[in-house]
Amino acid sequence: MELWFEEQLEVSQGRIFKVKCTELIESVRSAFQKIDVYETVSFGKMLVHDDVIMVTERDESHYHEMIVHVALNTHPLPERVLVIGGGDGGTMREVLRHPEVRQAHLCEIDPEVVRVCRKHFPALACSFDDPRVELFFADGAEFIRTHKASYDVIIVDSSDPVGPAEVLFRKEFYQGMFHALRPDGVAVTQSESFQYHAPVIAEVAAFSRAIFPVYRYFYALVPTYPSGLIGFSFCSKKYDPLADFIEPRAKALTGLSYYNPEIHRASFVLPEFTRAFL
Repeated sequence: MELWFEEQLEVSQGRIFKVKCTELIESVRSAFQKIDVYETVSFGKMLVHDDVIMVTERDESHYHEMIVHVALNTHPLPERVLVIGGGDGGTMREVLRHPEVRQAHLCEIDPEVVRVCRKHFPALACSFDDPRVELFFADGAEFIRTHKASYDVIIVDSSDPVGPAEVLFRKEFYQGMFHALRPDGVAVTQSESFQYHAPVIAEVAAFSRAIFPVYRYFYALVPTYPSGLIGFSFCSKKYDPLADFIEPRAKALTGLSYYNPEIHRASFVLPEFTRAFL
């Protein structure tokens, strides 16, 4: 029998995404969620949380490079960085490409995600072994409340706004991020697809603009995410990702497969219907 993984995006609207697999490598249930690892025909190993695709080896770089480098090539001195979520290690891997980073904290609510990814995704999770990195297993919203004015950059690598990640899409969390950032800090958060999730994005944009002096929305193309793209909210106390873009730093990065200076700029160019609801 053929093995297919099926992600039910929005069944009521007729949207289902299927990936052909050769093996279910591991399946565990943590205190927070079900975690599965598949070997796929087209995308390499695939990490799934509660039947929603999180990472595939083939296209993970699209997401991880964009959620990190837009922010770290805008802030002039990102010495202290916090990643909330991101238990697979891919976001932290990209953070560590920047020599300006002296200390990087990862706050992941589910230690089982880190364990599974150390085992099955070592090319991502090896980032946790860097001496600049410290891991904290805690709720991200609670964590930032106890770290006032602590970080130059905060990156929220979250799952969708259901279950443990729901709190990360609330106004109170963004207010907490504002206070956890230093006076010129930058935050980037996973902010869904503008094709499918306009109400969520519009709500986040509205309260972000009320909190941060600078707000912009940008996106990346990720084939295995709903609609083939994923968006991000850029929230800043001072710096603008276009006006303050540090292009020489972006050009100095090596070993990337998606991000470049042209993509940095182009990712902020949005369709008319997206501009309308934003």
